[in-house]
Amino acid sequence: MKLGVSIYSLYAALQDKRLSISGALEWMKENGADHAEIVDLDLDLVNHPERVEEIRTTAERIGLELSNYCIGANFAGHDEEGLKREIERVKSHVDVANRLGVKFMRHDVASRPLEQTGAAYFEQDFPQLVEACREIADYAAQYDIVTSVENHGFYTQASERVKRLVLAVDRDNYRTTIDVGNFVCVDENPLIAVKNNLELASMVHFKDFYIRPADRNPGQGWFRSLHGNYLRGAIVGQGDLPIYDIVRAVKASGFDGYVSIEFEGMEDCLKGTKIAMDNARRIWEEV
Repeated sequence: MKLGVSIYSLYAALQDKRLSISGALEWMKENGADHAEIVDLDLDLVNHPERVEEIRTTAERIGLELSNYCIGANFAGHDEEGLKREIERVKSHVDVANRLGVKFMRHDVASRPLEQTGAAYFEQDFPQLVEACREIADYAAQYDIVTSVENHGFYTQASERVKRLVLAVDRDNYRTTIDVGNFVCVDENPLIAVKNNLELASMVHFKDFYIRPADRNPGQGWFRSLHGNYLRGAIVGQGDLPIYDIVRAVKASGFDGYVSIEFEGMEDCLKGTKIAMDNARRIWEEV
């Protein structure tokens, strides 16, 4: 297992200029990360090749691996021309991933408004999702890049939807990035969901959440799950997820690839990410 940090965890420090992109990578290295996961956020790397070069050369200089490149995408609800444009846009990010030197890339697949997240819409969209993901995986194969879907958002989120998509795309270089926390956004048992998708994993995100029932409003700083429960980001190991059991399941599966910390709690992002990384490494060793 190689434990690292998603740059998403440090977004607040990037926004308020405490860290530059190079400074974020240096902070990760100084605090024990084995690798860094790059998320496009508002970096606009397709149109700023100089930022790609800065990330790559900084990582090389400090001896920090770059593991995965993550972007948003949505292949649902498009006409033929719109779908083609979105596929081509994602392919341009595959080129970025190649320039970064990573061998893994997560692109989102679909999102819809909450009232359109049911099975009927998913069945309607499914052929387009498969077509798009297959074409992008085939494009990425020239670079030996493995593309993946993450259980992300409220639509392509539940473990069975993720598994069905990966199996239907049917490409050796198309897998899933498992976020161990995101399953609770659709009120799925996270331990069972992780176990359901582990055999298809290319990457794993360690994350934690505080969870409160729908009828117990805890106040500011929380968001709602698909069925109304209250969720708030937590430091890995301090929230309500069965983290020890989840880490034990990941370890028992034989997964020995990249694991990224994703922190999105209310604490300072540098402090929260450091504690999360220390907790994750300690828990991995304990189980």
